Formats: sequence, structure tokens, C-alpha cells
Amino acid sequence: MKKLVFVMAAAMLILGACTPQTDKNKNESTADNGNAAIENIMTRTSIRQYKDQPVEQEKVDILLKAAMAAPTAVNLQPWHFIVITDKPTIDLLSGRQPTNAPLLIAVCGDTDKTTMPDGKTKLPDFWVEDVSAATENLLLAAHALGLGAVWTGVYPAMERVAEVANVLNCPQNIVPMAVVRIGYPDEAPEPKDKFKEENISYNKFGGKKQ
Repeated sequence: MKKLVFVMAAAMLILGACTPQTDKNKNESTADNGNAAIENIMTRTSIRQYKDQPVEQEKVDILLKAAMAAPTAVNLQPWHFIVITDKPTIDLLSGRQPTNAPLLIAVCGDTDKTTMPDGKTKLPDFWVEDVSAATENLLLAAHALGLGAVWTGVYPAMERVAEVANVLNCPQNIVPMAVVRIGYPDEAPEPKDKFKEENISYNKFGGKKQ
């Protein structure tokens, strides 16, 4: 039932599906979607074992739309996504950590898209933030669709960046930041509770809650 709620919420929020509603129904719908979104965030966890089942193209499309709905500095959208289903390529990218994932998505930064609309001002490093936000959106959308995923880091380990770029034939301006492994889960690890009061300050570093 929860998976069904997540899929419906993802389809409505990502694809923009909606129907005319009264104000009361709108408020109730917003609350329901909000609860589903929070639960989706809190229950997501990294999945590393997958069933022998391909991911449908319809779901791949939703994942990519979700990723590209991420916030981006000055709306530059400095990202590029490489969808990989070819088994030999998956094996090459997996290196010393083999995977049975049927789908990889390499989330890359496009350094040619780091100039502001004035044509002069450059934001050379903000692509990392934008692409990171897109990657998190991708992970959450995967969970909402009943898929499992894990973020495997590439950038800023430049040796790894070069390896992945070489396998994927990336031009110089396309910088692989992460490779996300995706598939139908064949394991069910418990989500970790990462909330820690010591990692929070109020108003200034070390400030206490009033």
C-alpha cells in the first residue's frame, strides 16, 4: 500500500497531474502528499542488491524528470545524465565493486553551462551543488517508484572522474559527479536514524534552542 501511495504521489508531483478540486479537497490533498513525501524521505535507504528485472522506460523517464526538477543556481541547469543499461558498460563502471544493478545513471556536470545570462559572469563551481541536488531528487524518486538505488561517488576523486569519463566517452566539459545504481530491491535494510542534536546550532554556531 505504501509503495502505491509513493508511486501515485511521484506521478502527481513529478508529471504535474491534477484535477479540479475544492479548497477543502486541495488542503487535504496537499497534506496527504506532504505526509507521503516526508515518509519517502525518512524511509529511503541505500540498496545494493537487485532483482533480475529491468527498470521500465516509463520509470526511467520519471526519474530523469525528477532529477531535473532540482534547484539550480540562476536556472543554469548545468547537468547531463547518461542512462546505462548495457551490461558490459555497467561492469566497466563498477570496477572493484561489482553490481547486479540493471540500470546506472551517471549524473554529470556540464561546465559549458556555468555562465550567467549576462554572458560575462561565471559560476564555475556551483554546478557541484546543482548536480548534487539533482542526484538526491533521483534517489528519492527511485524510492517513491518502488525501486532501490545507491549513490556511488565519482567527483572530486579525479582519477575516478577520468575513468568514468573515458568509459562513457565524455567530452571535456562533461564531468561525471556520481553514478547511481538502480533496480528493483532484492534486500530490505532498515533506514538509519541519522538525526543528532549535536549537529544543530541556533542563530550562531553553538547556539542553543530557545
